[in-house]
Amino acid sequence: MEGVPNLTRADAVAAARNPLAFIADRWTPQPRTVRRAALAALVMAVVIVVTGGAVRLTGSGLGCPTWPTCTDDSLTTTRAMGFHGAIEFGNRMLTYVLCAAVGWAIIAARAQKPWRRGLTRLGWAQFWIVMGNAVLGGIVVLVGLNPYTVAAHFLLSTALITVAAVTWQRTREGDAAPRPLVGKAVQQLVWFLVAASVLLIAVGTVVTGAGPHAGDSKDVARIPIDWETVAKLHAVLAWIVVTLTFALWFVLKAVDAPKGPLHRTRDLFVVLLLQGVIGYVQYFTHLPEAMVAAHMLGSCLVWIAVLRVLLSLRERPGDPAAVAELPEPSAEATLTKA
Repeated sequence: MEGVPNLTRADAVAAARNPLAFIADRWTPQPRTVRRAALAALVMAVVIVVTGGAVRLTGSGLGCPTWPTCTDDSLTTTRAMGFHGAIEFGNRMLTYVLCAAVGWAIIAARAQKPWRRGLTRLGWAQFWIVMGNAVLGGIVVLVGLNPYTVAAHFLLSTALITVAAVTWQRTREGDAAPRPLVGKAVQQLVWFLVAASVLLIAVGTVVTGAGPHAGDSKDVARIPIDWETVAKLHAVLAWIVVTLTFALWFVLKAVDAPKGPLHRTRDLFVVLLLQGVIGYVQYFTHLPEAMVAAHMLGSCLVWIAVLRVLLSLRERPGDPAAVAELPEPSAEATLTKA
């Protein structure tokens, strides 16, 4: 075994003053490591959404009735709180795993040579979104699962997925100015697709807030509208997104676009079809918990696929040694396995 170098007092002072710079001076990760760290943060951002849905679907939203402790007298769950307390507290603990994944992404980005300041900032943006959403999650508990705060909690999680997906994409690119791969008309069509997808997700949170899965076995307030009517609006928006995606694929084929946008559009279309099947099955089977959980996972994958379409419309060349391309894994397949 190799000996561990002695840590001098000067090293300790330097590490205390700026630990990221201290690590960066002594370690240079491979580009593959930086990409994997960014992907790990993205995977955990999706996992925390799905497990948060499991808390609601099992009626464990108030398993820990207060925050930041689990009870007035205990930081952790107690045996008397049973299954629901364990589920809620377990989801809280996963926040630390998410923080570790984001922290690893920040460290890897900071230590990369040459240092890409923009990539590090994206990592820190993820960290602050996680901190903000942790506080918002506590507020959700303190206000007794108010459906509007629950919706805001999910939307902020979607913002985290957005930044994590952009970070993962940026690890595969250089820092040169973006160069468009398609014309303005195609770009505008994609922005319509993005806007429709945002509306789709937002209306989905309303369906959740008005639907039968309140998050706790007690009497929890719901959004005072007919959830089935909103679910039909949600379905209409889904078909609009599917139509826009098909139209985009047709236009890209017509203008002989590069393979990147074509492949990302194809991936989005496949994910949308799978999500649509899950959505109709859960609606006609009266929202079984397993199907709702699958639909939440599908919602994350759809949004990531939309972002990948948007980001595929341009390229950012850079130092080939720093951003050398590897065989690209399927994001949807990777996240589904997670």
